[in-house]
Amino acid sequence: MEVAMAILAKENWKKNIHVLSQKLERFPGLLWQTIWKVGRDDPRRVVHALKVGLSLTLVSLLYLLEPLFEGIGQNAIWAVMTVVVVLEFTAGATLCKGLNRGLGTLLAGSLAFLIEYIAEKTEHVFRAVFIGTAVFVIGTAATYMRFFPYVKRNYDYGVLIFLLTFNLITVSSYRVSNILKIAHERLYTIVIGCGVCLLMTLFISPIWSGEDLHNSTVAKLEGLAKSIQACVDGYFSDVENEMTEGKSSEDPIDKGYKAVLDSKSQDETLALHAGWEPRHSRHCRYPWQQYVKLGAVLRHFGYTVVALHGCLQTEIQTPRSYRALFKDPCSRVADEVSKALIELANSIKNRRRCSPGILSDYLHEALQDLDDALRSQPRLFLGSNNNQTTSMLALAAAHANAIQKQAKNNGVSLSSSFKTDSSALIKWKSQGMNNEQSKSSEASEGKALRPQLSRIAITSLEFSEALPFAAFASLLVETVARLDNVIEEVEELGRIACFKEFKSGDEVIVNCETPKVNVPLNLLSSSGVE
Repeated sequence: MEVAMAILAKENWKKNIHVLSQKLERFPGLLWQTIWKVGRDDPRRVVHALKVGLSLTLVSLLYLLEPLFEGIGQNAIWAVMTVVVVLEFTAGATLCKGLNRGLGTLLAGSLAFLIEYIAEKTEHVFRAVFIGTAVFVIGTAATYMRFFPYVKRNYDYGVLIFLLTFNLITVSSYRVSNILKIAHERLYTIVIGCGVCLLMTLFISPIWSGEDLHNSTVAKLEGLAKSIQACVDGYFSDVENEMTEGKSSEDPIDKGYKAVLDSKSQDETLALHAGWEPRHSRHCRYPWQQYVKLGAVLRHFGYTVVALHGCLQTEIQTPRSYRALFKDPCSRVADEVSKALIELANSIKNRRRCSPGILSDYLHEALQDLDDALRSQPRLFLGSNNNQTTSMLALAAAHANAIQKQAKNNGVSLSSSFKTDSSALIKWKSQGMNNEQSKSSEASEGKALRPQLSRIAITSLEFSEALPFAAFASLLVETVARLDNVIEEVEELGRIACFKEFKSGDEVIVNCETPKVNVPLNLLSSSGVE
């Protein structure tokens, strides 16, 4: 027995060594693929890495060159620390951190010098009490200020540096005699580090937070347009839509709206950092917060696109023969909504006002055609008067017969009078209550029937096959209704940001004159939505 266990352990050890060796062999290739992918996705990352390396090399000269080291001394390391902490990917983030660090250090040093000047005039014991009291009061007040929303949003890092520098200088001054000289040298090195960071981020391939926010807003509009178009194309496609967990993450529809839904934190951060960057014009303040408001409206619009995409993955689907009746009007509505979103994206990209005809007569005509198509098929949505001869009940009856045969083969019999309409279900429930059986038989019969009752109940409804399309059509109309909110926010952005006026020679995606469209109320009622 022990010999067998030893042999098994040895085999497992060899297997683990083999797996580890395979992983080590694949590691260089995976590492290179990751490095290449990160740089290919955004080449600016490579530039930023080179700028950080160059900045660290420059501030290291304070330590490496003898004349510079003699003038600054051991405090040169603070310049290296400043570059590591302050230099960020975008210019706005670097300016925010650099100015916060410089301002916090300057204020803390000034206040610490004042505390030290007052403490020197007192006795040794009272000096310790005075310094301890000052540290308590200043530390409490500064920490409490960090909870102020405006301070938290803009100057939290500066307050943190203020606390650190003030306590270092004030407490050290009690034991160190030349603390003021050390503080001066640290301040100089921090200023040198911040200066190198600002030089690199502003004058060597600058990356602007405002431009990133501007471009991401354009990309979100274009992504929503592609998602809507892909949803409608997929819904009316002749190929069965079989979604799997592995494919869902790579679905192009997901990529379009997922970036919109996950953009709240990124938009707020970019807008905050963009506020620290130099203005694009002397005549107006760029409204970065308006981009955040537009992002919020786009997220609400994106929720409708998510629901629209969900219609492609529902368990119960309207037959394709029925969907084909409404393919043309739905496709036209989706085309016009997508064109409007693309026009909004182009107006923001080119920093010009929206076209007056962004909501066109074509969109109104497409909505009217969809309304007419829905009205032309009343029996599909309202059902027929003969509840026993509809095609839906025929399908349900065939399904029930198959279930009954399967149950008999498994030793569980259904009632011979079992029907597939809703009245038969009520009768079956009443019979089950009147005829009490043993607990074991009830349990076995329930296991066979429970998975099928919901499907029988659903398929017994005459209009069940029309419900999925009714939901799809109502959500498609909802995108048109929410499009007005998006247009209003984009127009407000153009007005505040002083976008150039629209000219007749500019390229227009939707070339019509009707500025706004009112969605017909009868379209909602005819699609089954109140």
